[in-house]
Amino acid sequence: MNATRRALLAAPLAAALPWDVTQAQTQTGTLRVGMTASAVPLSNGVPDQGAEGHRFMGITLYDQLAMWDLSKSDVPVTIRPGLATAWTVDPADPKRWIITLREGVRFHDGKVMTAEDVVFSYDRAFKADAPWFDPRAAAQARIRMPTIASWRAEGPLTFIIETRTPDSLVPFGLTWVGITHQGAWEAAGRDWDRYLDRAVGTGPYRLETFAVRERCVMLRNANYWDAARTPRHERLILLPLPEANTRVAALRSNQVDFIEAPPPDAIPALRAAGMNIVSNTYPHNWTWHLNMSEGSPWRDIRVRKAANLAIDRAGMRSMLGDMMVPGAGLLPPGHPWHGTPREPIRTDVAAARRLMTEAGFSRQNPIRTRVGISPSGSGQMQPLPMNEAVQQNLRDIGIEVTFEVLEWNALLGIWRDGARAPSNRGISAINISYAALDPFTALVRFLKSDMVPPAANNWGYFSDPWYDDIMTRVYAEFDPARQAALLSELHARVVDDALFLFVAHDLNPRAMSRRVQGFVQAQSWFQDLTPIRIT
Repeated sequence: MNATRRALLAAPLAAALPWDVTQAQTQTGTLRVGMTASAVPLSNGVPDQGAEGHRFMGITLYDQLAMWDLSKSDVPVTIRPGLATAWTVDPADPKRWIITLREGVRFHDGKVMTAEDVVFSYDRAFKADAPWFDPRAAAQARIRMPTIASWRAEGPLTFIIETRTPDSLVPFGLTWVGITHQGAWEAAGRDWDRYLDRAVGTGPYRLETFAVRERCVMLRNANYWDAARTPRHERLILLPLPEANTRVAALRSNQVDFIEAPPPDAIPALRAAGMNIVSNTYPHNWTWHLNMSEGSPWRDIRVRKAANLAIDRAGMRSMLGDMMVPGAGLLPPGHPWHGTPREPIRTDVAAARRLMTEAGFSRQNPIRTRVGISPSGSGQMQPLPMNEAVQQNLRDIGIEVTFEVLEWNALLGIWRDGARAPSNRGISAINISYAALDPFTALVRFLKSDMVPPAANNWGYFSDPWYDDIMTRVYAEFDPARQAALLSELHARVVDDALFLFVAHDLNPRAMSRRVQGFVQAQSWFQDLTPIRIT
């Protein structure tokens, strides 16, 4: 057992907690959540902290035009109408989307939503010369909808989006932008910083207090437009607890009710203490993204394949208490777009060493490289012990890795900057985990040559004409079956070319008090807290 894992087991119950956790005493109807984030995600409608930020501050205070159906645990999630009741591509122009808005929805301050509010919200995130432009929202939104060119209202209940090229993936992008209104921004002194502690959305919760380093308190929106999702508890308290042992201590000492990513070694003890452990499969990746720029060791396919062959995924799975599926690509095995790679991901250390010898390297003459990682964060599972295991596996075949350890939000920042940016300080790979929600988030944003920063997340500047061509065809294909066939072909090629270091797919464990009732863990990165009852 390594030092990191021993520390998780040995952490005292009274581990240092934020000062205000002890003030969040149990109340009937109060749900207290320990997040893996080191700060409360921004309340601006397009939050930071990755998809964890969206999970806790994007779909709680806000609604989006399209939303994910998170109501079931036994089927993959699908998109459902949100603040829009319908979206269709114009038959006469495949670059024009016509979006019909839901009538009668009210913001938390009582204003009735119209298409002008949607325009304001998209201006905030995409229009740099708008008086209400918010650069922090833009940093998150632009990478989700990189083809968006213009938008406008046509009457009170119609919103138009036009894209630079045909883009069949627009509905997925709609799920990321929370809708607010200009009056709320003006009430905050026309200042997005001041807006954070007086945020106004249409979501199932309304804001009570916001302190970015301490906690956020939200209240039940009793007048929520979707009665089925009106919260079953009165108050939601979000607490940033990035250290796994601190989250466990807070749960066991009844200072929180619900924690994300309990460390695997703590799960048996939590169960023995009467806590409920919930997990589920979902499209998720724990990978290293590789720098494909000139001079990077990862440009050599032999090195990439050797690294993938070296990973002891069975050992990793045992270390994590079976709370993972061995990495099989950017999509997990069984996913409808996984395809049929000629060389499925496997472990074969002898074959890895042969490839390294062909490439001119060995344990006596190793590649030396630095990799950016974080100690915690959204979907990062248990990043320190996992990366230590990968480091040892790679050392055994002649790849010597040192780590550049960064706070999660800082790691996301250099990911958005791209491998060639000075902020990356020469790292050749970056350990980022994320949900494979849709064709864009799972594949396109990492592989298309025009998705390099700042457009999207092609961090390593990968460029290949075959990949560009098939993804252009995905964008232009509006038939689901034909699009799925293209995506399967694309993903199989990603695996065969070993374009990433594929390590794990998460099972998304959470631990919660017996007092937490009614939670349904969807097959998604996102989760709906509204059904939870506190008994």
